[in-house]
Amino acid sequence: MVLTRVLEERVDQMLQKRAQVNAVATPVVAVGPQERRRHQRVKVALPGRFMLEDRREFPCRTINISPGGVAIETYVRGAPGEKIIAYLNQIGRVEGILVRHFDNGFAVKLTMPAVKREKLADQLTWLANRQDLGMAEDRRHERLPPRLPRTTLKAPGGREYAARLIDVSISGAAMTVEVSPPIGAPVVVGETAALVVRHFSGGIAVEFNRLIPADQFDDGVKL
Repeated sequence: MVLTRVLEERVDQMLQKRAQVNAVATPVVAVGPQERRRHQRVKVALPGRFMLEDRREFPCRTINISPGGVAIETYVRGAPGEKIIAYLNQIGRVEGILVRHFDNGFAVKLTMPAVKREKLADQLTWLANRQDLGMAEDRRHERLPPRLPRTTLKAPGGREYAARLIDVSISGAAMTVEVSPPIGAPVVVGETAALVVRHFSGGIAVEFNRLIPADQFDDGVKL
């Protein structure tokens, strides 16, 4: 009887300690919309090129992408743990570590600063909205992710809002901004006059009143 009581007391002590450890090790964390958005995976086929550590380059196409990783379709396989640098249409340069292979390509865990990760999340929001709305991609002019994405939007009435450019072409731009002027409304992006042509979740697309001269257009263009 005494031995049984001692064993029961020890079991009770072990269970209490385990409960305390679990309470500390697994805190309840509320995952907000921003965190879920940060890891949202978008199924989109973006052509591009990637470079292995030995500096050889090969064509590729994305299968899906999130701010945390990208699945790449290609006929060439790197080695697990190898650094990959890719240049993807409408996204620009991304880099990371090859983490696994699959039948027709490999997956890369992306490594980037928080600011660039947020910018990629904005770009993916735009791509996801365009697909959901069934909007065909405008191939008239090449779109580039700008090197300097911060700008301002002057809405009808003259009030200015901070905006972040997602991509820019010689004829227009897409941006995240807190205001949604009506379609057709005249606005000024930076110092460039434009018209609102499309809305999407968290932002708008505009068409410039005048084309940017081709010889002045690159990813460093300032509107």
